[in-house]
Amino acid sequence: MVVCVAGAVLTAVLARARQLAGWVAFIVACAASSMILYAATQSLWHGPSHPVEIWVWKSMGFALRIAVDGLSAVFLILIGLVVPPALLYSIPYLEHYREHSVARYYPSLLLFVAGMIGLVTTTDAMFFFFVFWQVMTIPSFLLIRFEHHKPEHRRAAWKYMFMMQLACAITMIGALLIQVKGLPPGQAMLKYDFDVIREHLPALLQSNPATVAAAFLLFLIGFGIKAGMWPFGQMWLPDAHPAAPSPVSALLSGVMIKTGIYGLIRTFLWLTPQDALGACPLHVWGTAIATLGVITLVTGTVQALTQTQSKRLLAYSSIGQIGYILLGLGISLTLINSPLAGLAAVGLYGALMHTLNHGLFKSLLFLNAGSMLHATGTQDIGKIGGLMRYMPFTGVVTLIGSFCIAGVPLSNGFASKWNLYVSSLQAGSQAWFLPFFAVAAIMTSAVTLAVFIRFFGASFLSRTSQLVAERAAQTTSLEVPWTMRLPKLYLATLCIFLGLAPAAGFHLVQAALNSSRAGLGSILADAMPIIADYGTITGTNHAALLTPLATLAVLASMFLLVRFLSKLGGAVRRVSKPWLCGYALESEHNRYHAHNFYRELTRFLPWLGGRPAKPVPVSETAPLPNETPKGH
Repeated sequence: MVVCVAGAVLTAVLARARQLAGWVAFIVACAASSMILYAATQSLWHGPSHPVEIWVWKSMGFALRIAVDGLSAVFLILIGLVVPPALLYSIPYLEHYREHSVARYYPSLLLFVAGMIGLVTTTDAMFFFFVFWQVMTIPSFLLIRFEHHKPEHRRAAWKYMFMMQLACAITMIGALLIQVKGLPPGQAMLKYDFDVIREHLPALLQSNPATVAAAFLLFLIGFGIKAGMWPFGQMWLPDAHPAAPSPVSALLSGVMIKTGIYGLIRTFLWLTPQDALGACPLHVWGTAIATLGVITLVTGTVQALTQTQSKRLLAYSSIGQIGYILLGLGISLTLINSPLAGLAAVGLYGALMHTLNHGLFKSLLFLNAGSMLHATGTQDIGKIGGLMRYMPFTGVVTLIGSFCIAGVPLSNGFASKWNLYVSSLQAGSQAWFLPFFAVAAIMTSAVTLAVFIRFFGASFLSRTSQLVAERAAQTTSLEVPWTMRLPKLYLATLCIFLGLAPAAGFHLVQAALNSSRAGLGSILADAMPIIADYGTITGTNHAALLTPLATLAVLASMFLLVRFLSKLGGAVRRVSKPWLCGYALESEHNRYHAHNFYRELTRFLPWLGGRPAKPVPVSETAPLPNETPKGH
């Protein structure tokens, strides 16, 4: 955090030298990420760190203590993996905004990162939680309104600020309700400390269960707002994420909203001690969270299906993917105090793995959307088409990200969603509704695939649009520079690796649970019924559950067989221009447009909300990749 703050000051001083400030910010981000990755791995393999007391405010009863346990480590790893590529991508991308000073960008971005690090490592649930929340929120507010001359961006930023402050106030009231009273004078500053609250929570449940229930409800609402849970996510997320520059959108959607997931997991699973299992109705909370998760994943994904603005589409799909994570947490809470505690562990595995996986592939997709905007000057996928011919690298990594978010087998999205399907389908004996939730989640994955067939197909595979043809005629290449391609290659490689070797993700989450045995963590760590080894996931009865490498071999063999059979007929492949009944061949009407995908289906969906944004005209000053930008 100190490195990020120092980097923010340094980049503000160097802001007149845009490129230098960008490279300094990138180096600072790499240094900070290396530190938190080191801290996370130390916690995972050597046990949680003891809280380090940095500052005590005795008169007010607050203490700043920092600690890294296994749960914090998972989120620190996500921050450490995603932040450096976003900063590297920003260096050339900000040439898109020559009329805006980078003094408003790099310092805010580094402070934003510092706030997220602080939020997932502080042990204080009140004052310093509030401080780190503000360090995260205020800079991100400034980044969302980076193009402050646009009224729609200003509105989106203020809407975001209001919802984040509301969420902060709600969670702080929840912490106020369960503060520990009557501590000795020397420990009074720890009355909001997570460990102290957990120790005294059983007594509070016995004496005043309604107060605890009210606090947990406030935590659910407050952290749910931050995560983008239905119905709160639709109130701010689809406007805020598209307004920000694309690297910021990647961090907002890939990392920032996960701090809400961190808060929910920390309070519901790690704040509740095992002694309180009988008094705390976790199955009720689990049912509520799983239900909200299913509603969130269905509504967010279906609303994404109606969008034609690339970043708005991705923002709505983020709401849908958060629903999967909430479903996993709900499964875990529902089953943890039952004979199926092993499935509770599988559900939490799915939630944590999907948190990490979504951070990777959604960041990748937002960076790709930024490249498309960089090349064409518009977010409207209805106006672009045929980009694969001019941006083949971006097209390939966009296809990888699309497969991952849709949960196509052999992708990292499938590896994490599979845990959710298995745990919910097999939990019918304890919770009759969970198999139905599994069916809804599986069907929604099909809708997600439809969303990204539209996103990828309309943008890259259709005939070249007039706009793309005009842009391509004015430059030697529409493909983005290597400093924008390298971050996408890095994220795509991580997605492929975790898809083909999901055992790595399983080992990480298992280590996280073993390193976080406070609260209910020990139950989940000891109940895990899955063994991960050499890319194969098996159950304790040695039945294979997931074998991605074998699946890859089978699919490759089938492809080669079909390819061989298709050649046996000796048919000659011909390529010819389509006959359009005499109409102009290059007319914009004679190609597949994004708004024509699923038109008959989307006609019946307005009642779900998520009205598409009005078309945004192409900026006449949007720079081409190889020309000097004049502003945007």
